[in-house]
Amino acid sequence: MGLSEMNADDTTVTESTTAFDLIGGEAQVRALVDRFYDLMELEPAWAELRAMHPTPLDGSRDKLFWFLCGWLGGPQHYMERFGHPRLRARHLPFAIGIRERDQWLACMERAMREVELDAALVERLRAAFFNTADWMRNKGG
Repeated sequence: MGLSEMNADDTTVTESTTAFDLIGGEAQVRALVDRFYDLMELEPAWAELRAMHPTPLDGSRDKLFWFLCGWLGGPQHYMERFGHPRLRARHLPFAIGIRERDQWLACMERAMREVELDAALVERLRAAFFNTADWMRNKGG
């Protein structure tokens, strides 16, 4: 089941219902992204992940927000600005292994819980985020 087909109670939704709609639109996607980066800056457990990002984080926050809006089935802000995301190619300059993948996923999972996304939606997003984050790995370990 794709992101555009999921909903909180595991029933089939209309073709026009998206994960973006289920999350609550742009305001909630922005809240998720902001909490993700706030946690990354505050929590020592994610210091290595934070070190891979520029200071300040404003540009990173915007790019993830723009990307997630489209990835979740909402407005294609990222593609309108930069074209196809080419995620793997854009992340090749960064050494991403299992440790970095897992830090990103743990930070995002906590952010999803803290912005109080529906538990069933979090489960679906967790699987989709894992698949994407795992595909980004470009080094062992």
